[in-house]
Amino acid sequence: MQHKNSHINSAIKTIETEIEGLKSLIDFFDEKYIKTVDLILNCKGRVIISGMGKSGHIANKISATFASTGTPAFFIHPAEASHGDLGMITSQDIVILLSNSGETKELRDIIFYCKRFEIPLIGIVRRAESELAKSSTVALILP
Repeated sequence: MQHKNSHINSAIKTIETEIEGLKSLIDFFDEKYIKTVDLILNCKGRVIISGMGKSGHIANKISATFASTGTPAFFIHPAEASHGDLGMITSQDIVILLSNSGETKELRDIIFYCKRFEIPLIGIVRRAESELAKSSTVALILP
């Protein structure tokens, strides 16, 4: 019986941790969030989403969700982007990059491409002083 209780206690602790994480997002919804939503709603092209590693898995899921709910979107792998796939991004698109550190070297070519062609870039990142945050049209800083 003690064994079963430890499993239940672990599950409850996990849920409590997730609740605290969600509560920390309440202050996240500000003018930057509104600007992000406006950029997406007014996009005449597609929403291009990218990230590396775990952030890439999340980016891929976000792009699939956008696409399945009627927003033209696709995931671009940052390493593939650096080897020819940047041409898939047009001036009508917006780009969303996800990165925990904001210093992911594989994202740099996408960042520079967006700057060069004045493509709106939304950075979702944890570090406000990162290269990604500083280079973004809108930087959403996660708690």
